Amino acid sequence: QVTLVESGGGLAQVGGSLRLSCAASGGTFSANAMAWYRQTPGKERELVAGIAASGLTRYIPAVKDRFTISRDNAKKTMYLEMNSLKPEDTAVYYCALLTALYGNPWGWGQGTQVTISS
Repeated sequence: QVTLVESGGGLAQVGGSLRLSCAASGGTFSANAMAWYRQTPGKERELVAGIAASGLTRYIPAVKDRFTISRDNAKKTMYLEMNSLKPEDTAVYYCALLTALYGNPWGWGQGTQVTISS
């Protein structure tokens, strides 16, 4: 069983940057596709970016060219580098295990709050 723990959230200003980390323990980290999701009150959780075991990535249009997802299999850690932050990026960010890069999530971290202030 894989346990996921996010960190790196917090308060940033518009145009600023944050880097989220997702540390995994247990299981076979390198074999899993993973993703970052986010959720705001009253809205469904949405996928932000995903990364396959091969390193292939996907992004939603709203964050493409601003966010970068990456993984370090040796450290069993996934990252989300967020640049040019906007108020609409404010959300709780969750890391997740995926059945495949375009598959369904099957495991979640506890989430980390990201707040962008203007």
